[in-house]
Amino acid sequence: MNFEMYREEFPIVNEYIYLNHAAHSPASKRVVEAIKECLETLKSKGEYSINARETKRAFAKLINASNDEIALITNTSQGLNIIANMLNFAPGTNVVINDMEYPSNTYPWIKLKSKGVEVRFVKNENGIIPLEAYEKAIDDKTVAVAVSHVEWINGFKHNLKELAEIAHNHGAYLVVDAVQSAGAMKIDVKKMDIDFLACGCYKWLLGPTGAGYLYIKSDLIGEFTPPFVGWASVKYQEDPLTFNIHEIHWRENASKFEIGSMSHLSYAGAQAAIELILEVGIENIEKRILQLTKHLIDRLMEAGYEVQSPLEDEYRSGIVNFKVENGYEVQKKLAESKIITSFRGGGIRVSPHFYNTRNEIDMLLEKVNEISKIKK
Repeated sequence: MNFEMYREEFPIVNEYIYLNHAAHSPASKRVVEAIKECLETLKSKGEYSINARETKRAFAKLINASNDEIALITNTSQGLNIIANMLNFAPGTNVVINDMEYPSNTYPWIKLKSKGVEVRFVKNENGIIPLEAYEKAIDDKTVAVAVSHVEWINGFKHNLKELAEIAHNHGAYLVVDAVQSAGAMKIDVKKMDIDFLACGCYKWLLGPTGAGYLYIKSDLIGEFTPPFVGWASVKYQEDPLTFNIHEIHWRENASKFEIGSMSHLSYAGAQAAIELILEVGIENIEKRILQLTKHLIDRLMEAGYEVQSPLEDEYRSGIVNFKVENGYEVQKKLAESKIITSFRGGGIRVSPHFYNTRNEIDMLLEKVNEISKIKK
C-alpha cells in the first residue's frame, strides 16, 4: 500500500506535523470539496446535495452492520445519552464502567444514580484493565457494561468480544464508545457481538463535527422506546411527509432513534471521509497506525522516556502517551514548532493516522529532546 500518495489529500502536511487525531482530525481535500459542493448546490438549486441518510451505507460497511441498524446522531455524547435513557434500569440494578473513561461515557450513567441505580467503576492497574476485573464487577443485576473501545488518555484497547461474552452471560448489554477507534481500528459489530455503539466523525473517521452514528443490534431495535421523538422517528402514513399527528407509529429500523433534521454539510463531509477510509482499507489503516505507534514507542524506550500507554500488542492502538518533565510546556513548545499533539493524563499524547510517516515521528522525538535539553 502506497500511503505517501494519500498525503496529497491532506494539505496540512505542507506546514504541520499533525499527530493529534485523537482530538480532532484535519480536513482532507475530499471533505472540503464535498462540503463546498453541497453549499454550491444549495446556492444554485435550493436542494440538498446529499441525503444524510445515504451516509449510513458507508458507515454500516465499515463496521459490518446493516443500514437498518444505523441511526444518525450529532456526536458520541448524544448517542450514549440515548442509550442510557432508554435501557430498563430499575432500583437495585447497576451499570459497570471504568475509571479511565471520558466524561461522555460516565455522566449519562452517573445521572442514573438518582433512580437508585448503582454505578460501578472498574479500576485500572497501571493503565490496563484486565477482563478479570470486569468479571468481578458484573453480576446478574448489571443492565449495561459501558466501555470505550480505546481509552482516550493512554490508548488502552479493550477486547470487546470477550467483554461482550462476560456481559451477556449475566444478561447485560455491551455499550461501546467507538470514537477513539472507528476509522483507525477494525470494528466488526457481529463478530464482537456489540449491542450498542456510538461515535462522532471528527476524530479518526476524518470527518467534520456535527455528524455521527449510532449502531443498535437489529434484535434490539424493536425492544426499546426512544427517549426522544420527532418527525424523523416515525413512519409516514401515505406519501412522504404525511404524518398522523395524533399517534406515534415508530419506524421499524434504527431511524426510530433519530429526531429531526441533521446537518447536510456535516454529512456531506462525513460521506467523503468514510469513503476515503474504505478506499484505503481499514485493515491497511490499522496496520499502518500500529507500525507508526510501535516505532514511536521503540524510540521513546530507547531514549528513556516513561511510556504511559500499554506496551503489549493486544492492548495497543493509535494513541501513545509518554511523560516528559514540564509536559504541558513541552506540548505548547511543540505546537509553536508546528508539531501538533495533546497534553493528556500528565503526558504528551500522540495519535498519528495512516498518512503520517516514520520521519514525522522521528522529527517529533528530535524536537522533544531539543526542548528538554533547553529546559534543563
